[in-house]
Amino acid sequence: MKSRSPLVLLRWISVALILVAMVLTVTQLAWYSRIRSNFPPGMVIAGIPVGGLDTSQAAQRLLTAYTTVPVEARYRDAVFQIKPGVVGFELNIEAMMTAADQERVRQPFWQGFWDYMWNQIPQPASVPLISTISEDRLRQYLEDEIVSRYDQLPTAAMPVAGSVNFQQGQAGTQLDIERAVILISDAFRSPSARQVNLSFNKVEAPRASMDHLRILLEQIVTLADFEGAVELYLNDLQTGQEVHFAYNQGQITTADIAFTAASTIKIPIMVSTFARVGDDRPPEVDEMLSRMIDFSENDPADTLMEAVIDPATGPLEVTRDLQTLGLNNTFLAGYFYVGAPLLQRFDTPANQRTDVDTDPDIYNQTTATDMGSLLEDIYRCSESAGGTFAAVFPGLISQSECQAMVNLLARNKLGVLFERGLPEGTRIAHKHGWVIEARDGLMHTISDAGIVYTPGGNFVLTLYMYHPVQLLWDPANELAGTISEAAYNYFNQISP
Repeated sequence: MKSRSPLVLLRWISVALILVAMVLTVTQLAWYSRIRSNFPPGMVIAGIPVGGLDTSQAAQRLLTAYTTVPVEARYRDAVFQIKPGVVGFELNIEAMMTAADQERVRQPFWQGFWDYMWNQIPQPASVPLISTISEDRLRQYLEDEIVSRYDQLPTAAMPVAGSVNFQQGQAGTQLDIERAVILISDAFRSPSARQVNLSFNKVEAPRASMDHLRILLEQIVTLADFEGAVELYLNDLQTGQEVHFAYNQGQITTADIAFTAASTIKIPIMVSTFARVGDDRPPEVDEMLSRMIDFSENDPADTLMEAVIDPATGPLEVTRDLQTLGLNNTFLAGYFYVGAPLLQRFDTPANQRTDVDTDPDIYNQTTATDMGSLLEDIYRCSESAGGTFAAVFPGLISQSECQAMVNLLARNKLGVLFERGLPEGTRIAHKHGWVIEARDGLMHTISDAGIVYTPGGNFVLTLYMYHPVQLLWDPANELAGTISEAAYNYFNQISP
């Protein structure tokens, strides 16, 4: 009987071990079931650890991290707290919980339990953030709360009172909105990095406007105390913007006054000549053109009209060309030589006005606008073979011919009127005009009309001045030079 005792004891020990193993297994099974009902250790949703939490707890943790903490934005010296609701930031909790739950049960129960028993639980995959944000609302917030308050607007250059100069403007700063949208959106999608520094772009100071130039030029004429009639026309050849005004007896008046064209009428004669001779010009034609433009001689002008344009009605053909171009206030009604007959009397909208009278020559008249428009036509043709010439004179005036016209006008150098106010070396293709009246031996009209080429932009400038008693050279010359200097400074924004 004594020999059986160890065997019985061994049996009881075995039973006890089995019972212990069963208890341990059941305990571990209970623990594993509890773990499996929640998110596994190491589980991360949208950067937030949620191991051991159930779905409700995990969702609340995500909402706390993402929707209760604002994003802090710094711009210049200001700090802004941007709440998620303001810009429509929302979490898609349901989608993230579904993805996390699929990750939680991706292993079969017993396979997972076996791995758990052997401490071989696989690391769960992270679930990415699923969210939405309204970029339109964010942009609107930036516009309303940051741009409107803290952007520094640039200030334009302004004329300096009592001078021909312009005071430089001040550059500004502008929030880089698109970059800000990216940075703030990224911050809302991060549970920790919720501070951003916003950048800005430098905004260059704008140039003074054409309205500023108009005011400055009008002030120049006013301060000159000019007692007769004066008209100015300026065309920005880059934008087509114009400044155009007229004064009579010191008072602003309606523009498009009829003036004696004098030698500025030789610009239309030049155009009509080129329309008839083509690129292969005889040397004698070039010589007469040079004498007519460079030296402002009248005989070559008559010869060109007789020999090239029409032997009997050359001046009228020039006028017809002008009318074809739509320049109805400019005409040439006879030759230049003394005693030349008046071939036709012209009534124009300008010379039929009764509110202002410059006693314009019945042989040749123009307006500042007409002559400026003709110079623009020459410029457009010379630069691109375009403009009105291409439509009105198809195949008759080439780009090279227009370039030759500009070159002819640019050789007209006297150093007075417009040239007086321009920096040395500035290219100006122009024609001046003045005449001593036979009736009293005095000068009553002075004009200059040209294309000015500058680093800051090219422009057409025409000026016609008239005085009923006598137009003195020095004040007229000074006025023309001051006007051209102010115009040059506008295009090149020269400060004092």
